[in-house]
Amino acid sequence: MQANEIQSALEKSVEFYKKSLLEYSPEQFVTKPNDEEWSIGQMYEHVCMSALYFFYKRVTYCLEQRKGQIGGDKNIYGEKQFKYNSFPPTKLKIPDALKGPEPVAQEQHIYLDLLDQIVAEGKILAERIPLDTGEYKCLQPAFGWLDAHEWFWLNEQHFRHHLLQKARIDSFLINVNN
Repeated sequence: MQANEIQSALEKSVEFYKKSLLEYSPEQFVTKPNDEEWSIGQMYEHVCMSALYFFYKRVTYCLEQRKGQIGGDKNIYGEKQFKYNSFPPTKLKIPDALKGPEPVAQEQHIYLDLLDQIVAEGKILAERIPLDTGEYKCLQPAFGWLDAHEWFWLNEQHFRHHLLQKARIDSFLINVNN
């Protein structure tokens, strides 16, 4: 996929996230299905912060040729990730060694602005990525060495992947309210 196609797909996902955001009561937004799973609010926090401070940062690092290296390969998981343009359609568990603190949900309206910021920054990056040679890469712990284009694409895949989590939490919230 080209960067502009990735950006269009991201914008479609972001619009769905924005539309859905206002359908939750403040209580539903922070209700966790159980101790092991996140609330909808935590999921929004995760996808927004990951986009802005993990994926987009790595895109920028690659474009600016810092905090990475020239060359490097994806591992088998990275190859499959981009071959199928998707995370596996299963619930993924992050290894404890890679886990950060549990996300803390902010007020719902904050995510409208953050999602708009993700789209705006994505547009800027989508214009820069085609000018990049793709030689400079940053390490992704699960997938190996990725270039700016791949980091950008992985962010869009990440947004789509969390729609599965959203559906699971939505199902839980529907059952709790009935």
